[in-house]
Order: sequence, then C-alpha cells, then structure tokens
Amino acid sequence: MSGAIPQLRPATRPRLVFTDLDGSLLDHDSYDWAPARPWLVALKASGVIVIPVTSKTRSELLSLRQMLELSASPFIAENGAVVALPPDWCHVRRDTSPGADGLVVRNLGIDIGLIRRRIAIWRQRLGVHCRTMSEMSLEEVAELTGLGDQEARLARLREGSEPLVWLDSDDAIDAFRQGLAGDGLRMVQGGRFWHVTGDTDKGRAVGWLCRRFEDLRGEAAETVALGDGPNDVSMLEAVEAAVVIRGRHGLKVTPATPRLYRTESSGPQGWVEGISYFWGQSESATQESASCGSAGESPGHSTEGEA
Repeated sequence: MSGAIPQLRPATRPRLVFTDLDGSLLDHDSYDWAPARPWLVALKASGVIVIPVTSKTRSELLSLRQMLELSASPFIAENGAVVALPPDWCHVRRDTSPGADGLVVRNLGIDIGLIRRRIAIWRQRLGVHCRTMSEMSLEEVAELTGLGDQEARLARLREGSEPLVWLDSDDAIDAFRQGLAGDGLRMVQGGRFWHVTGDTDKGRAVGWLCRRFEDLRGEAAETVALGDGPNDVSMLEAVEAAVVIRGRHGLKVTPATPRLYRTESSGPQGWVEGISYFWGQSESATQESASCGSAGESPGHSTEGEA
C-alpha cells in the first residue's frame, strides 16, 4: 500500500478495532508495522479506537502502544487475562486506583503463581515434557521470539498467563489440558507458544471492553477484529466482523462467525487488506454485506472454510 491516507466508508455508530499484534498488525519475524501506518492514521483521524489484544505482557505493551500511537486506547494483554484502561475508559467511582502510568489494570484471570504451581504439579503427575517461559533463560526467550534482550525481559513479566513450549505427544497434551481444566485453567495455542490462563480468553476480555464502552458512551460500537492464530478465535467470534490474517505457522483458525474475511497476505499487509475490505471506500467494501458468509471460497474472500 502507498503512503496515501485511505478513506473510510461512512458509519452510523462509533467504531472499535480489536487487533492481535504478532503475525497480524506486526510482522511475524521482523515486528515491522509500516504497511499499516496509513490505515492507523486514517482510523485515528476518524475517531476509531484501535485496541491491541495480544499474548504480550502489560510491560511489553506500555512502550509498544506509544510507538503505535495508541496511548489513548485500552489494551488486552496475556490472551485476555489483563485489561488496562486509560482515563477515558474509567468509571469515576469504580476505577479509583490508577498506576504510575495512569492506567487502571483489571486482572480477569488467575494469579500467575497459582498457574505456575499447577503446571509443575500436572507435569510431574503425568510425566510429560514441556518448558515454561519462566524456566527459560533470557537468551532462550530471545531466540524463540526474535526479541531483543530488553523486550525478552519484558515478555517474562507475566501477571495472568504462562507461555510454554510443548515437548511431548499430542495424546499427552490432551491429558495435560484435562488436568489443568480440573483446576479451572485452560490452554490456548498461539503462533509460538501454548498459553496457560485462568477461565478467560481474548473473546471474554473483548466482550468486557465492549460492554464498558456501551456503559460509558450510551451506544454499542460497530466492531471488527483481526488475528492470525488459534488463540484469536474467541476474539474473532466476539465481534460483528472478523478478519483471519493468513498465518505463517500453518495452524488452523476457524472462527464460527457469519461475517468472516480471510486475507491473501500475511502480517501487516494482511491487516490492511482486512480493514480495507470491511471499512474501506472501495468496490469490495460496498459489496461486503452481500458476499460475507459465503462458504467454500478461496482466501481473499469471506468464507467459513479454512485457508
């Protein structure tokens, strides 16, 4: 896409964009987001709020949201376990304890200490093999993620979820997942790691923010979400229009939603393709309502099949 600022088609309601980061708004390998910059500028100029929804930690997002010029937006971290609210998203009476960064933080999940203890217990009980991020050296985290040392340190500052690398069989992971489920924990698969969280996910956190927006603004927003991984499915199912960005990981992403678009491109190029399809002033955007939900089409069309 060129550097020209795109045009949005008119809207009758306020709009919210919920977006995954790694492999979606950010390139899977380089973390570059330059192709999406014109659209981010256009969305901001139109009053559209772009909300990161990611497996990254709150510590990682504090600087990243500044770089993306999303410092006025709330964000969802650790696959829905943590929600951070800027002042405009706070209730005067309910949200009374902002941190030094001005954000009110809500933990929708379970304390990280309990999660780590239960992982250790079930790993020993079942005799399975996995390695959690908290057990990895800084060098290992950096190698697995492609992050620099400082970013890798921030990635280890978990509050409500624990990433792990699975080193055993598929049958073993099923038993491990069932054991954790008995403790009220769940496993979701991302592009690089499995993530163990409490009884929450990206979709529940998105729903929580949508209700908060409606409470504060007095009307429901028009919503779209974009993601590339299995851990994005619940988010994609929680909004009105969903974009599955072509992944680089080969994992199936099959949200059950009638307004679904699958991109030809991956990363930020795919992000631009998806936003343009639903909200851009183009022929495809004007035809979107007629074509969404048709099954069995190739990537680059709305479909309920797997790309």
